[in-house]
Amino acid sequence: MPRATSLYRCSECGGETPQWQGSCPACGQWNVLEQVSISRPARGPARVRPGAAAAPLPLASAGAEPARAATGLAELDRVMGGGIVTGSVTLLGGDPGIGKSTLLLQVAAHAAALAPVLYASGEESLAQVALRARRLGLAPGALEILPETHLESILARAAERRAALLVVDSIQTVQSGSLETAPGAVSQLKECAAQLVRFAKDSATAVFLIGHVTKDGAIAGPRVLEHLVDTVLYFESETTSRFRIVRATKNRFGAVNELAFFAMTEGGLREVRNPSAIFLARAPEPAAGSIVTVTRDGGRPLLIELQGLVDRMRFGAPRRIAQGLDANRLAMLLAVLNRHGGVSLQEYDVFVNAVGGVRIDETASDLPTLIALASSLSERVVPGTLIAFGEIGLTGEVRPVAYGEERLQEARKQGFQRALVPRENAPRRPIEGLHVVPVARIDEALAAAFSPAGQAAPPGRAPARS
Repeated sequence: MPRATSLYRCSECGGETPQWQGSCPACGQWNVLEQVSISRPARGPARVRPGAAAAPLPLASAGAEPARAATGLAELDRVMGGGIVTGSVTLLGGDPGIGKSTLLLQVAAHAAALAPVLYASGEESLAQVALRARRLGLAPGALEILPETHLESILARAAERRAALLVVDSIQTVQSGSLETAPGAVSQLKECAAQLVRFAKDSATAVFLIGHVTKDGAIAGPRVLEHLVDTVLYFESETTSRFRIVRATKNRFGAVNELAFFAMTEGGLREVRNPSAIFLARAPEPAAGSIVTVTRDGGRPLLIELQGLVDRMRFGAPRRIAQGLDANRLAMLLAVLNRHGGVSLQEYDVFVNAVGGVRIDETASDLPTLIALASSLSERVVPGTLIAFGEIGLTGEVRPVAYGEERLQEARKQGFQRALVPRENAPRRPIEGLHVVPVARIDEALAAAFSPAGQAAPPGRAPARS
């Protein structure tokens, strides 16, 4: 017979200890140990679980690719690899109020027109969900709302209705009757997520889970949640921006780090088909220190304005501040600019900003960053029809970056006429409407950036310094 025993489990990391302590011995957090009661099997000879063992099957018997269902939002379909896969489990995380429930309510309303859908709301009542649906202008159709936090009741209702899609809002509010801990505890999260994954695989029901996030932006609870599910999506947004970005950090049915852009409106989330337009709202008059680059985040190129400001140092040590870029890499680029570009900024404060609050994590922004700083120092305006990208090496060379031709095609679509690129990224065939200027070194690139004719100048020429 199984025997009951108790132990203490950490609510932060899931670590266990037989005795209570002030701090968790695994993660060191204080006052996070909770007493739980578990059932252990009685000691004795090991027994084999009854039932025949599953026989191995050839891989060829798996059949064709699993079916996918459209979400009603083309941007979300692209991030998920083409749509919702039957029997998949997706975890969606994000800050409070960013639009997680709004997005999945729109998806559920679209799917309910084709198949049974169950929306289990553990945080809002039926009246509250209905109020949001009316505000978003959604047609209720066959969408069923279940204001329930008991996991077994949710699974029973979904099985009874043979739901094609199950939305759980949120996983931190759901509680399984097999455990005595409160909702949101580590043991509850692990057990509820495991049961939902088994249900999805056995019934071919697609499951969406909404997860709360911590102050650091990670999904609350143990990382085992992200390991159990098939797809992990994160909602990202700046505090003052109405634009939302959905990023796939894990996807068993598609590429990771794909992005979807949405705008929050009174009628819900609306797709942004041309995300480059978000970051290209430039000043009406050209100004020194501004240039447009083509970065790549996920699977698409984005045009982003980089701004550089050089100001004479007032006191103390010169400041190097970067918003949206790596500050350590900026310091390295300034050393290359001084040594190989002939532009010294040792007596100046340097500020660099990626417009729109976007974060650039690739090296293609090296070249436009230095051009923007040289423009601010010399007070010479970079032509508004010029874009630039390229990595800068410590010896002053301009190194190629990945997907060079795709970046150039995106720049041409946005109306740019000149492109300053590494020599190895020059296209094999001319691009209609876009004059590409290949450069090999930083001094050559600086001279070409301020050349009216758009031709690369001989090495050794740099823009005049103030």
